Amino acid sequence: MVNIPKFTIPKEEYVCKGHSACPGCGTPLALRYTLKALGKRTVLNIPAGCGGVILGVWPSYALKVPVVDNAFECTAAVADGIRAGFDVLSVEDAYVVGWAGDGGTVDIGLQALSAAVDRNANIIYIMLDNEAYMNTGIQKSGCTPIGAWTTTTPVADEKGWNTSPKKRIMEMLVANGIVYGATVNVAFPEDFIARLREAKDIKGTKFIHVLAPCTPGWRIDPKKSIEVARLATQTGIFPLYKVENGRYSLTKEIKNRKPVRDYLMLQGRFRHLKEEAINQIQKIVDEEYARLLKKIKDTNE
Repeated sequence: MVNIPKFTIPKEEYVCKGHSACPGCGTPLALRYTLKALGKRTVLNIPAGCGGVILGVWPSYALKVPVVDNAFECTAAVADGIRAGFDVLSVEDAYVVGWAGDGGTVDIGLQALSAAVDRNANIIYIMLDNEAYMNTGIQKSGCTPIGAWTTTTPVADEKGWNTSPKKRIMEMLVANGIVYGATVNVAFPEDFIARLREAKDIKGTKFIHVLAPCTPGWRIDPKKSIEVARLATQTGIFPLYKVENGRYSLTKEIKNRKPVRDYLMLQGRFRHLKEEAINQIQKIVDEEYARLLKKIKDTNE
């Protein structure tokens, strides 16, 4: 008899058909998994970005939960305000989620997020990381990786590409005193849902860093969106881990990491890279992965 693994993804759907995301976009998947984990008693607040425009225009609407639109810089502050209102009304069975992109988190919204962590606001903050300001024209953000082409990166060669690394947002928030943080990837839905379920009932500010591919911004075939996202973790470029009360741990161990070339060469934003640059990126990824493993060892001794 064949043992079939138990299917652990909830059947309930809170994202309707008819949203206006691009084919292969990671954002609707991230929204689906988030709401499958948290359920219908969830309020989202979303600033400017793809997350706010793909849901439709009234009276058409692609979500079955309430959404508050807010300004680019204040996602965490608005989420904390919603939570405070619920507390006054003694509403304890609802989850408040701040949902912002990478630019709206590590750049424009960083001050509000830092302040929310200072207050230990009882919210879940989700950063949808597609590694650039995709909704406004593929401009560089603080999460654009080294080597990636964008429309605004300084010209380092005849092609033009980003020469600065991604901001270490998780380390910044851990240093700020966050109670829980985790990285998740739309290519690993069961891990994604498990991290949200783990975070939802922890009191205080929780931070979830989601990797979600953008097909036009990454210049990838929509059919390969999940393959590319999966490779980000399999190569060690985007490892899956969590930090709870300062302790780091892997949530998905990759014993035999694939070469970063496998990931980079599926994307048009990296196709200008020469061999020397690819080797340099591999070295950086190896060093960063070793740093993560050291953190895990040091914080669990």
